[in-house]
Amino acid sequence: MLNKVEICGVNTAKLPLLSNERMRELFAEAQQGSEAARQELIFSNLRLVLSVIQRFNGRGEDVDDLFQVGCIGLIKATDNFDLSQNVRFSTYAVPMIMGELRRYLRDNNTIRVSRSLRDIAYKALQARDALLAKNGREPKIEEIAAAVELPEADVIMALDAIQSPVSLFEPMYHDDGDPVYVMDQVRDESAQDSKWLEQINIEEGMSHLSAREQRIINMRFFGGKTQMEVADEIGISQAQVSRLEKGALLQLRKYM
Repeated sequence: MLNKVEICGVNTAKLPLLSNERMRELFAEAQQGSEAARQELIFSNLRLVLSVIQRFNGRGEDVDDLFQVGCIGLIKATDNFDLSQNVRFSTYAVPMIMGELRRYLRDNNTIRVSRSLRDIAYKALQARDALLAKNGREPKIEEIAAAVELPEADVIMALDAIQSPVSLFEPMYHDDGDPVYVMDQVRDESAQDSKWLEQINIEEGMSHLSAREQRIINMRFFGGKTQMEVADEIGISQAQVSRLEKGALLQLRKYM
């Protein structure tokens, strides 16, 4: 669907390509009030919108809706671009387009985020866009926090809260073969094959120990008790516990 030629009535195959010099001329004219130059800039940079919305594929959103929202970000970037900054327009516009799309997805998200967190996140995103335009690089989180006059932890929490949920079946990588999905990278560390085999080996080894040795191993390594505590509970000396434990561990190692 994202590869179709026509989106929202725009034939993407016929979009013009402008040189950097021509774009600077058009920006100068647009900032002098030329609506024709402004329209040409917007139309000629629609490819930026198309490239950005492909990053939001697989979220169940209509591609035409995303395209229209992305165009809003492009228009804002066109109207606010500062020629005096030594930054390419695409470098400035892409974060603006992505920010507009993220706000749209956040506001239409079924997972509700508190108003206060959304307000902090919105201010942080505005500060990020302003710092990016000013410095020509991605700002650090401490710079964003300083700009909005809030603790870094609050900014991080707010930005994390508005992130759109990712489907476990969203492809992460595709290289002319079977795609790698998010779920392929998510695993339960406690359910690995090595853990399962280790548990089988321990159970097999424990079955070859005497009842007293099994009790000592369970109390020491699964109950977290000291040798002295085990000795007091069983009614033998600490030296005997140490000897029985050592022998039991040597026996277990045969099965590990």
